[in-house]
Amino acid sequence: MTKHRVAALAGVAVLAAACSTPPQSGPAPTPFPETAPSSAAAPEGSFSVVATGDVLIHPALTEQAEADGKGKIDYRPLLAGIKPLISGADLGICHLETPLAPEGGPYSGYPSFSAPPEIADALKDTGYDTCSTSSNHTIDQGADGVKRTLDKLDETGIKHTGSARSAAEAAKPLVMDVHGVKVAQVSYAFGFNGIKVPAGKPWLANQIDVDDVLASARKAREAGAQVVIASLHWGVEYQHDPTAEQRSQAKKILASDDIDLIVGHHAHVVQPFEKIGEKWVAYGLGNSVARHSEPRGDTEEGAAARFRFVRDGDRWKVDKAEYIPTYIKLDAPIRLLDLSTSPKSAQVTKALSDTDKNILSLDADKDGLTRPGK
Repeated sequence: MTKHRVAALAGVAVLAAACSTPPQSGPAPTPFPETAPSSAAAPEGSFSVVATGDVLIHPALTEQAEADGKGKIDYRPLLAGIKPLISGADLGICHLETPLAPEGGPYSGYPSFSAPPEIADALKDTGYDTCSTSSNHTIDQGADGVKRTLDKLDETGIKHTGSARSAAEAAKPLVMDVHGVKVAQVSYAFGFNGIKVPAGKPWLANQIDVDDVLASARKAREAGAQVVIASLHWGVEYQHDPTAEQRSQAKKILASDDIDLIVGHHAHVVQPFEKIGEKWVAYGLGNSVARHSEPRGDTEEGAAARFRFVRDGDRWKVDKAEYIPTYIKLDAPIRLLDLSTSPKSAQVTKALSDTDKNILSLDADKDGLTRPGK
C-alpha cells in the first residue's frame, strides 16, 4: 500500500480489497497533484510516475542541512519545495548518486563522495518510493559504501535498484505494486570513474550494456512486471545535447517490448525528452539537488518528468507526458524550488525559458510533451 493511495481513498476496507486482488479494469483514477496541475483529469485505470534528477550531496548542502537542523542534519527543508509534487505521484523515483557514510561520518564530497545518511530520511519524507543507485560514484566507498547505502534505504523504506550487496540480491528484479499494477525499475551507469569493481563482485553495481539492460527487463517481466522503467546514468557532463551513443542506446532499448520508459541522469544539466515510437526517453533531468563548487547557472536548473500510464489492452502505455522545471536557489537558505508553483521573478523566468529550450530541443512538444502552466 503506498502513501498516495492511502491519502486518496477514505474507505480502508475497500482499499485493502482492491490491493489484495487487482481489479480487472485496472486501478482507480489518480489525478495529478494540484501543485502542478494537469490539464485533464486522469482516466480510470491509470497511474502516475514522477522521476527527478541527480541527488548529489555536496558539503554545502550538508552545511545548510545542519543549519536547518540546528546542529542535527536535516535535509527536509531543502527538499520541501518539491514535496507536494513527489508525494502526489503514485510512484516517486529518485536518483541517489552518492554513496552514504556511516552515521556521524566521516563525510566527503567531490571527487569521492560519502554523504550523510540523513539524506535518505529526507527523500522518504519528500515522498519518494524508489531510488536508482547505479552512478559513476556508486563505488566511491567500495563495497562497504554500497552496503551502507542500501541498508539505510531499507531502513527508511525506500526501494532501490542498480547496486547490490550480493549476487542473489542483484539477480532479483525490483518489481513494485503500484495500485495493483506491477511496475519494475532497472538501473545502470556508463562506468565508475575508473574505479574497478572489486574482484569477484561484478554484481556490486550495474554498468550499461544494452543486452544486459534488456536481459534485466526480461527477467522483470518474467517476475510479473507489467511496466518496466529504465534509469540510465549516461551522457557527457554539462552537455545539454544527448550524445550519439545515448540516442542509439535509447532506440535499441525502447525497441524492446520489455521496456516502457527511460529516465536519464549524470549530465548535471537538463537534456531533451524524445518520443521514440510510442515510448518516451528523458535523456537527462539535470540536478535535483547539488551545490557545485563552481555553479554554472544551468547546473541549478533541473526537471521532474511526470508520466501517466493507462491500460492499452493487455499492455500499459504513457498517454500523458509532462515536465516540471525545478531550480536550486543557492542564496541562503539553499532551497529546491518547484517552478510551477514559484512566485514570478527574473530568476524564475530565465530558468523556465532555459529549461523549455533544452527539454524541447528535439521537438518533443510536437509529440505531446507539455509543461503545466505554459
